[in-house]
Amino acid sequence: MSNIFEVIDKKDRKMRLTGERWAHIRTEHPNVESYEEIIETLQKPDKIIYDKREDIEYFFKYFKHKKWKSKFLKVVVKYINEEGSVLSAYFARNIK
Repeated sequence: MSNIFEVIDKKDRKMRLTGERWAHIRTEHPNVESYEEIIETLQKPDKIIYDKREDIEYFFKYFKHKKWKSKFLKVVVKYINEEGSVLSAYFARNIK
């Protein structure tokens, strides 16, 4: 499936969101309304957490305009050879 976007993240690594993963996000997490929020979170995160056990990174960005209780967009990224793929994105109440 084709890519929805390719961007450079805050750490100067190339990453992408595929159409298949975007369909997953829109189906499972409908409060993520646009992929522009994902791009902003990847390029200007408030915090990045690396999970060594899973070998993935979590990017967090606070969105004040959200009407839901969960206000931090959490973007889950898997890197292979310095290229990242967005696995999922959803709103969380806090960073953890």
